[in-house]
This record gives sequence, C-alpha cells and structure tokens, in this order.
Amino acid sequence: MAYWLFKSEPDVWGWDAQVAKGDVGEEWGGVRNYQARNHMRAMKIGDLGFFYHSNIGKEIVGIVEVCAESHPDSTTEDARWDCVDIRAVRPLARPVTLAEVKADPRLKDMALVTSMRLSVQPVTPEEWRMICELGGVEP
Repeated sequence: MAYWLFKSEPDVWGWDAQVAKGDVGEEWGGVRNYQARNHMRAMKIGDLGFFYHSNIGKEIVGIVEVCAESHPDSTTEDARWDCVDIRAVRPLARPVTLAEVKADPRLKDMALVTSMRLSVQPVTPEEWRMICELGGVEP
C-alpha cells in the first residue's frame, strides 16, 4: 500500500463535502500539474491518503482511500489529464496543522514541507505513522 496527501481549499471542497459523498467517493479532478497527475496514475485501489485543508486552516483533517484508479478527468476534454476517485475513511481525532508538521524535525523532509504547492503528494510510511500519531488515530 502507498500513502498520499490530497490538498483542497475547504471553501471549494472540504472534508464535510468529501464525507457527504459516502462510500461512492468523488473524482479528484481539476488537477493540472504533471507531477500530481503522475502521482495519481501510480495510485492503486486501497491506497490511503491524508485530506489536507489548504489556504484556510492549513491542516490535515482526515483520511481518505483511493476507490477508483486513474481515469480521464471529467472536468476537461484534454486527454493529458487523469484523476482518481477517493472516499472518506475517517476524520483525525485532532487536526494536524502545517505549523506542527514544520515544527517536527522528524517531518522536515515531508513533501508537505518541501513541495508546498503540489496538490497531490506522496507520504512515506514513517510520515504516515507520525501524522496519525499526532492526529490521535491508529495508522
């Protein structure tokens, strides 16, 4: 299993909207960055990810699961852009802020710190365990 982080502006698509989609999940469309798209192309059903509120809050608020592998993004007719579908699994007991991540020396190499603008990012197994610990959930 691989781990990921998905960034979304909560005033556009937040955790509550993701949860409301239920087990069907939602297409993670609209991504127009080749590196982020390539990360989605590498995802497999069952991979887990953190749901991160960017701009407002700047915090990891929940865990999602990939429920459909890479397919054409329905928000464009341009064949270069793919996406995956994700479903909400559970919220973190306590959101983990960007400030906390940056302050923890164990997380200094996390893509959330080093590649701040990338909307879909890989997360290492060690980073996954540490964020789950900080968020008060089992990995």
